Amino acid sequence: QLQLVESGGGLVQPGGSLRLSCAASGLTLGMYARGWFRQAPGKEREGVVCTSNSGGATASLDSVKGRFTMYTDNAKNTVYLQMNSLKPEDTGLYWCMVGSNRGQGTQVTVSS
Repeated sequence: QLQLVESGGGLVQPGGSLRLSCAASGLTLGMYARGWFRQAPGKEREGVVCTSNSGGATASLDSVKGRFTMYTDNAKNTVYLQMNSLKPEDTGLYWCMVGSNRGQGTQVTVSS
């Protein structure tokens, strides 16, 4: 059964860091394009970081460049989003997508 399970969200102060995880079962991550998306209340969905199935081509939202990094651990079949220097505007529900499959999401709140 195909399943994507995110974890790692929470409340963090501005300037802090979080690492989100997306553990996949029922498929092999490296065979699919994958990425992290987010949506804040009242705002449109944004593609935060996305990469091709080979990982050779990666695109990031301008506002997160230099702060967020996505990487895949093939042995664990898990894709991560390392988020540093977090800002209040990074607040939102974050979810991973692998191919056309979506996880349930994890909430990130950046607030003092």
